[in-house]
Amino acid sequence: HYCRPDQKYQDIGGIIEDHITPRGYSSCPQFLGHGIGRIFHTTPSVLHYRNSLNNGTMAPGHTFTIEPMVCEGSGDMKLWPDGWTAVTEDGGWSAQFEHTLLLTPEGVEALTAKL
Repeated sequence: HYCRPDQKYQDIGGIIEDHITPRGYSSCPQFLGHGIGRIFHTTPSVLHYRNSLNNGTMAPGHTFTIEPMVCEGSGDMKLWPDGWTAVTEDGGWSAQFEHTLLLTPEGVEALTAKL
């Protein structure tokens, strides 16, 4: 598993891209993972595409989410008038899922599911 102390948050996006792009999928850049602390949506921002954002290094005690919106075709999205429903610009199928992870001195513990 990639997630463990001393790893860079910015590399998560490249790992996701390396897995989904060869299969014909993309990640919606408007949706991102985030840290969880006293404030629910806090730093770091976890981008789900290859990037150079210097958003920190993983350390024991960090809690964060990885929650890509994986899209068939284009990852460009638009919101419906309800202000909540997101769809892809090209009408392709998409799926969004989330895992909440806790970094431990030994690695990572998935708080939402078994890895």
